[in-house]
Amino acid sequence: MARHILLVLSNATVGRDDEFNDWYTDEHLRDVLSVDGFVAAQRFRLSDAQLQPDRPAPHRYLAVYEIEADDVAAPLQALLAGVTTGAIPLSETLDLASLATFAWTPITGRVTA
Repeated sequence: MARHILLVLSNATVGRDDEFNDWYTDEHLRDVLSVDGFVAAQRFRLSDAQLQPDRPAPHRYLAVYEIEADDVAAPLQALLAGVTTGAIPLSETLDLASLATFAWTPITGRVTA
């Protein structure tokens, strides 16, 4: 079975970062991992140190979801269906206007040092 990743780049609504992070970490990760095919998740915040410090970053937060599926479309559609029906609720602290999601399929094996 193939392993894919879903990258979710997001921001909190203005002034609501603490609420956003509580919701995302304590509720949303668990909700997404209840979808068949989603097997792991991890969240990140934008680091103060950047390779291109003069280039503005449009997102403060990143979630990386690991998906195990031969056809990555099925878990993605199941996630979207859960959000659409309200089975996976979204918080008003999530800035939907800036939300960006991208699914990725590996083209090489993992390389280590």
